[in-house]
Amino acid sequence: LGFKFALLLFYSYICSVRMISGGSKSPLKSFHGYIPYQKSQMNVSEIKDAISNEIVARGCYLVDVTVSKDNEIEVIIESEEGRIELDDCVAISRYFETCFDREKEDYELTVTSAGLDLPFKVLKQYLKAVGSKVEVQLKGGKKIIATLTAADEESITLSYTAKEAVEGKKKKELVEHHDRFTMDQVNSVRPHIEF
Repeated sequence: LGFKFALLLFYSYICSVRMISGGSKSPLKSFHGYIPYQKSQMNVSEIKDAISNEIVARGCYLVDVTVSKDNEIEVIIESEEGRIELDDCVAISRYFETCFDREKEDYELTVTSAGLDLPFKVLKQYLKAVGSKVEVQLKGGKKIIATLTAADEESITLSYTAKEAVEGKKKKELVEHHDRFTMDQVNSVRPHIEF
């Protein structure tokens, strides 16, 4: 029993030394008050500043950057015209890695396009979608599928038809609408996908 105890103490000492010097984690870490490594979270503003010019140089624009507490970074880009190509995502990813040392910052990076199922986040997405069908979720729950005819920082204008009761008619009829909604009336706008 004495030999096993001495061996356990020796093993415990070796594991403690390995943890302090940055070696692999010991299964006995809880016996030594092991404090897990705390990552510092990367700054979204610094990321945007570092990569914005490269994104613009590729004919794209930045939609969003998110950073989780574990430094899982998602960079969402969109093309000024047309679609995002895989080459754009790869080039932005490689450029990002020249700006931020993966070993020092300890991050995981995803560069992706905005996608058809995500709501618009920046004005350029609205402007690019003018003339196309969108799905609009208003505050209060009303959902409208319409053609986006105009957009600015304060509002969007939609053109759509809706079945409504018309005075003097028994059946509901299609009524054309050209309505302007302020951004604080709108929950989300996303591309409308027709199958």
